[in-house]
Amino acid sequence: MADYVRNVHAAYFRVAATHPPAVQGSLELLQRPFTVVAAGARNLHVIATGQSLAVPRGQEVAWDQEQDGMEWTLRFLDPVVLPALAGAEGTEGADPAGVRRVIGIGSHHYHLVVRPGSDLTSHHATHAGTGLANAHLAAARDYEAIRAHAAGDAGLVDELAAADDAGLTRAHGLVACALAPWSDSVKAASRTGDRKAVRRALLSALRGEA
Repeated sequence: MADYVRNVHAAYFRVAATHPPAVQGSLELLQRPFTVVAAGARNLHVIATGQSLAVPRGQEVAWDQEQDGMEWTLRFLDPVVLPALAGAEGTEGADPAGVRRVIGIGSHHYHLVVRPGSDLTSHHATHAGTGLANAHLAAARDYEAIRAHAAGDAGLVDELAAADDAGLTRAHGLVACALAPWSDSVKAASRTGDRKAVRRALLSALRGEA
Protein backbone atom coordinates (compact mmCIF):
# COMPACT_ATOMS: atom_id res chain seq x y z
CA MET A 1 0.00 0.00 0.00
CA ALA A 2 2.81 2.43 0.81
CA ASP A 3 4.34 1.85 -2.63
CA TYR A 4 0.96 2.32 -4.29
CA VAL A 5 0.45 5.70 -2.61
CA ARG A 6 3.99 6.78 -3.47
CA ASN A 7 3.38 5.87 -7.11
CA VAL A 8 0.12 7.84 -7.14
CA HIS A 9 1.91 10.88 -5.75
CA ALA A 10 4.87 10.48 -8.12
CA ALA A 11 2.53 10.52 -11.12
CA TYR A 12 0.70 13.52 -9.63
CA PHE A 13 3.95 15.44 -9.26
CA ARG A 14 5.14 14.63 -12.78
CA VAL A 15 2.07 16.35 -14.18
CA ALA A 16 2.23 19.26 -11.71
CA ALA A 17 5.93 19.84 -12.45
CA THR A 18 5.12 20.75 -16.05
CA HIS A 19 3.31 23.88 -14.83
CA PRO A 20 4.67 27.20 -13.50
CA PRO A 21 5.50 27.46 -9.77
CA ALA A 22 2.46 29.61 -9.02
CA VAL A 23 0.17 26.99 -10.53
CA GLN A 24 1.92 24.22 -8.59
CA GLY A 25 1.47 26.27 -5.44
CA SER A 26 -2.30 26.27 -5.94
CA LEU A 27 -2.43 22.48 -5.64
CA GLU A 28 -3.31 21.35 -2.13
CA LEU A 29 -1.11 18.24 -2.19
CA LEU A 30 1.90 20.50 -2.76
CA GLN A 31 0.99 23.18 -0.21
CA ARG A 32 1.23 21.48 3.19
CA PRO A 33 1.50 18.09 4.92
CA PHE A 34 -1.56 15.86 4.75
CA THR A 35 -2.79 12.44 5.84
CA VAL A 36 -3.56 9.45 3.63
CA VAL A 37 -5.94 6.92 5.17
CA ALA A 38 -6.05 3.40 3.76
CA ALA A 39 -9.38 2.10 5.04
CA GLY A 40 -10.55 -1.45 4.50
CA ALA A 41 -14.32 -1.86 4.26
CA ARG A 42 -16.05 -3.96 1.57
CA ASN A 43 -13.68 -2.11 -0.77
CA LEU A 44 -10.29 -0.56 -0.05
CA HIS A 45 -10.52 3.22 0.24
CA VAL A 46 -7.48 5.48 -0.10
CA ILE A 47 -8.34 8.95 1.17
CA ALA A 48 -6.10 12.01 1.38
CA THR A 49 -7.19 14.76 3.75
CA GLY A 50 -5.82 17.92 5.29
CA GLN A 51 -7.92 17.38 8.42
CA SER A 52 -6.24 16.62 11.71
CA LEU A 53 -6.90 13.08 12.92
CA ALA A 54 -6.52 11.71 16.43
CA VAL A 55 -3.17 10.23 17.43
CA PRO A 56 -3.00 6.52 16.47
CA ARG A 57 -3.97 4.17 19.28
CA GLY A 58 -3.81 0.45 19.92
CA GLN A 59 -3.17 -1.59 16.78
CA GLU A 60 -3.41 1.33 14.35
CA VAL A 61 -0.31 1.89 12.22
CA ALA A 62 0.93 5.30 10.98
CA TRP A 63 3.91 5.94 8.72
CA ASP A 64 5.40 9.34 7.84
CA GLN A 65 6.36 9.72 4.16
CA GLU A 66 8.07 12.38 2.04
CA GLN A 67 8.56 12.59 -1.72
CA ASP A 68 8.92 15.34 -4.36
CA GLY A 69 8.25 18.05 -1.79
CA MET A 70 5.08 16.34 -0.57
CA GLU A 71 4.78 15.23 3.05
CA TRP A 72 2.11 12.87 4.29
CA THR A 73 1.31 10.39 7.03
CA LEU A 74 -0.04 7.04 5.85
CA ARG A 75 -2.50 5.47 8.28
CA PHE A 76 -4.24 2.11 8.11
CA LEU A 77 -7.77 1.44 9.34
CA ASP A 78 -9.81 -1.75 9.21
CA PRO A 79 -12.79 -3.16 11.15
CA VAL A 80 -10.42 -4.41 13.87
CA VAL A 81 -9.21 -0.86 14.55
CA LEU A 82 -12.53 0.85 13.67
CA PRO A 83 -15.41 -1.68 13.93
CA ALA A 84 -17.91 0.66 12.23
CA LEU A 85 -16.04 0.17 8.95
CA ALA A 86 -17.55 -3.32 8.72
CA GLY A 87 -20.97 -1.80 8.04
CA ALA A 88 -19.88 1.33 6.19
CA GLU A 89 -20.74 -0.10 2.76
CA GLY A 90 -23.80 -2.07 1.74
CA THR A 91 -24.00 -4.78 -0.89
CA GLU A 92 -25.02 -2.35 -3.65
CA GLY A 93 -21.49 -1.11 -4.27
CA ALA A 94 -18.84 1.31 -3.08
CA ASP A 95 -20.01 4.07 -0.73
CA PRO A 96 -17.16 6.60 -0.46
CA ALA A 97 -19.26 9.14 1.44
CA GLY A 98 -20.34 6.49 3.94
CA VAL A 99 -16.75 5.44 4.59
CA ARG A 100 -15.68 9.06 5.10
CA ARG A 101 -18.55 9.58 7.55
CA VAL A 102 -17.47 6.58 9.63
CA ILE A 103 -13.89 7.85 9.78
CA GLY A 104 -15.04 11.44 10.36
CA ILE A 105 -13.42 12.91 7.26
CA GLY A 106 -15.19 15.86 5.68
CA SER A 107 -12.80 17.80 3.48
CA HIS A 108 -10.59 15.58 1.35
CA HIS A 109 -8.04 16.03 -1.43
CA TYR A 110 -8.84 12.75 -3.11
CA HIS A 111 -10.67 9.50 -2.51
CA LEU A 112 -9.67 6.43 -4.53
CA VAL A 113 -11.65 3.19 -4.35
CA VAL A 114 -9.92 -0.11 -5.04
CA ARG A 115 -12.41 -2.95 -5.47
CA PRO A 116 -11.75 -6.55 -4.35
CA GLY A 117 -9.63 -8.41 -6.86
CA SER A 118 -8.03 -5.24 -8.22
CA ASP A 119 -4.26 -5.08 -8.27
CA LEU A 120 -2.39 -2.24 -6.59
CA THR A 121 -0.06 -2.03 -9.57
CA SER A 122 2.19 0.86 -10.53
CA HIS A 123 0.21 1.16 -13.78
CA HIS A 124 -3.04 1.64 -11.85
CA ALA A 125 -1.35 4.12 -9.50
CA THR A 126 0.14 6.11 -12.38
CA HIS A 127 -3.24 6.32 -14.08
CA ALA A 128 -4.90 7.45 -10.84
CA GLY A 129 -2.22 10.03 -10.01
CA THR A 130 -2.24 11.52 -13.50
CA GLY A 131 -6.01 11.81 -13.48
CA LEU A 132 -5.99 13.44 -10.04
CA ALA A 133 -3.41 16.02 -11.06
CA ASN A 134 -5.29 16.97 -14.21
CA ALA A 135 -8.57 17.24 -12.29
CA HIS A 136 -6.99 19.38 -9.56
CA LEU A 137 -5.30 21.65 -12.11
CA ALA A 138 -8.57 22.12 -13.99
CA ALA A 139 -10.41 22.97 -10.77
CA ALA A 140 -7.67 25.41 -9.70
CA ARG A 141 -7.87 27.19 -13.06
CA ASP A 142 -11.66 27.34 -12.88
CA TYR A 143 -11.69 28.83 -9.39
CA GLU A 144 -9.04 31.42 -10.23
CA ALA A 145 -11.13 32.49 -13.21
CA ILE A 146 -14.31 32.55 -11.11
CA ARG A 147 -12.55 34.74 -8.53
CA ALA A 148 -11.46 37.13 -11.27
CA HIS A 149 -15.03 37.51 -12.52
CA ALA A 150 -16.67 37.64 -9.07
CA ALA A 151 -14.26 40.00 -7.36
CA GLY A 152 -16.96 41.40 -5.08
CA ASP A 153 -17.94 37.95 -3.82
CA ALA A 154 -14.57 36.52 -2.80
CA GLY A 155 -16.03 34.97 0.35
CA LEU A 156 -18.69 33.11 -1.61
CA VAL A 157 -16.08 31.83 -4.06
CA ASP A 158 -14.04 30.53 -1.12
CA GLU A 159 -17.16 28.75 0.17
CA LEU A 160 -17.74 27.30 -3.29
CA ALA A 161 -14.21 25.91 -3.49
CA ALA A 162 -14.42 24.55 0.07
CA ALA A 163 -17.72 22.79 -0.70
CA ASP A 164 -16.13 21.24 -3.79
CA ASP A 165 -13.12 20.05 -1.79
CA ALA A 166 -15.39 18.54 0.86
CA GLY A 167 -17.63 16.82 -1.70
CA LEU A 168 -20.67 18.79 -0.51
CA THR A 169 -22.56 18.67 -3.79
CA ARG A 170 -25.77 20.33 -2.63
CA ALA A 171 -23.96 23.16 -0.83
CA HIS A 172 -21.72 23.64 -3.87
CA GLY A 173 -24.75 24.04 -6.11
CA LEU A 174 -26.48 26.46 -3.73
CA VAL A 175 -23.41 28.71 -3.50
CA ALA A 176 -22.99 28.65 -7.28
CA CYS A 177 -26.61 29.75 -7.68
CA ALA A 178 -26.01 32.56 -5.17
CA LEU A 179 -23.07 33.77 -7.27
CA ALA A 180 -25.13 33.80 -10.48
CA PRO A 181 -28.80 33.95 -9.44
CA TRP A 182 -29.85 35.02 -12.95
CA SER A 183 -28.42 31.96 -14.68
CA ASP A 184 -30.75 29.12 -15.63
CA SER A 185 -27.76 27.08 -16.82
CA VAL A 186 -26.17 27.22 -13.35
CA LYS A 187 -29.47 26.16 -11.77
CA ALA A 188 -29.77 23.28 -14.24
CA ALA A 189 -26.17 22.18 -13.63
CA SER A 190 -26.66 22.28 -9.86
CA ARG A 191 -29.51 19.78 -10.18
CA THR A 192 -27.25 17.24 -11.89
CA GLY A 193 -24.98 16.75 -8.87
CA ASP A 194 -21.93 17.21 -11.12
CA ARG A 195 -19.68 19.77 -9.42
CA LYS A 196 -17.43 20.09 -12.48
CA ALA A 197 -20.47 20.93 -14.62
CA VAL A 198 -21.55 23.49 -12.02
CA ARG A 199 -18.10 25.16 -12.07
CA ARG A 200 -18.10 25.39 -15.84
CA ALA A 201 -21.67 26.69 -16.01
CA LEU A 202 -20.93 29.29 -13.35
CA LEU A 203 -17.80 30.47 -15.12
CA SER A 204 -19.70 30.81 -18.40
CA ALA A 205 -22.45 32.77 -16.64
CA LEU A 206 -19.99 35.14 -14.96
CA ARG A 207 -18.30 35.72 -18.31
CA GLY A 208 -21.67 36.56 -19.84
CA GLU A 209 -21.57 33.54 -22.15
CA ALA A 210 -24.72 31.91 -20.79
